[in-house]
Amino acid sequence: MTKFKVKKGDRVIVLTGKDKGKTGEILKMFPDDLRAIVQGVNMVKRHTAPSQVGAGGIVEKESTIHISNLAHVDPKDSNATRVGYKTLEDGRKVRYAKRSGEVVDI
Repeated sequence: MTKFKVKKGDRVIVLTGKDKGKTGEILKMFPDDLRAIVQGVNMVKRHTAPSQVGAGGIVEKESTIHISNLAHVDPKDSNATRVGYKTLEDGRKVRYAKRSGEVVDI
């Protein structure tokens, strides 16, 4: 199992591709494929047939994006940052933004 520096609920910015510069929250992770779904990023149109659940038609939704194209958003200045780990005085291991030193975990 690979450990990732990004996880569900993190605010990230897209580094490359058609959505470069857009920010959003990670909605779902796919660790086996190294991909994630980010809110409002990599939107695609899906043609869906009518069913008992929905009316059908053209639905726009988020598609997956490779995690190498994502970076954390610095809580201080909203720029891309790398993430490191450190242990606090109370013994908790937390992630922090290397750009500003702010703690990313809540």
